[in-house]
Amino acid sequence: MVLASIQLSLAVSAWADLAARPASQVNGRKGMWAVIIAVNFIGPIAYFLIGRRRS
Repeated sequence: MVLASIQLSLAVSAWADLAARPASQVNGRKGMWAVIIAVNFIGPIAYFLIGRRRS
């Protein structure tokens, strides 16, 4: 139950960040990242580490 809560929190925060971030600040397509974020723990972590461009 705890792991499910953590996973859900990661996914929701990643989707919120993706929705608020302009496409120019995302590596790749936003639609692709929206699908990847749905992949367990790996998706949101990959988005936060790789998907966002540093300014």
